[in-house]
Amino acid sequence: MIINLLNPTIVSSSYKTMSDEEAVEQYLRTQNVNYFNLIYDRYTNKVYAKCISMLKDNEAAEDATQEIFVKILLSLSRFTGKSKFSTWIYSITYNYCIDMIRREKKDMEVAVNDFSRIDTEDDNLHDAEILETNISRLRVILNHMSAEDKSILMMKYQDDLSIREICDMLNKTESAIKMKILRAKEKFLKIYREIYNEQVS
Repeated sequence: MIINLLNPTIVSSSYKTMSDEEAVEQYLRTQNVNYFNLIYDRYTNKVYAKCISMLKDNEAAEDATQEIFVKILLSLSRFTGKSKFSTWIYSITYNYCIDMIRREKKDMEVAVNDFSRIDTEDDNLHDAEILETNISRLRVILNHMSAEDKSILMMKYQDDLSIREICDMLNKTESAIKMKILRAKEKFLKIYREIYNEQVS
């Protein structure tokens, strides 16, 4: 169970109608914990879900969620508004989990349950082949890929992020992100053919 970082406080209905950006602005101006609790309540389940999808461990995901919200709290003054607040939080969550995986030298077991949507902003080279791959085979293939390659495919297909959102998260250009996705897809198909000795069909 996730435990709030701050003492529970009553948030009035007027607080609840604020946008994320307004809540951040009010918190930085007044230091009233109600505003941060509002942000926490809106995003704690989403952050936890992302942590558990990457870390595959309930306790590690709970600990990571708390650490991430401490990081968010300490970093609010650096939120510039250039990207959506939700994208900014996603970026902190993603980077924290990747750092955790690297530190512990673990590899991710990616839960692939939704590779059905294609983002029209990216070229669709190999998309049809990947999307038609049997789910059990997807898991096997992705477990042979690096954390970075698996994560970029998760963001593209499972999380349905646009190229622009991924650019904002990783602080990369659109061409660099498209190249990373293309290379990840090519690696996916190469591993498939090595393991199953056949073309994707």
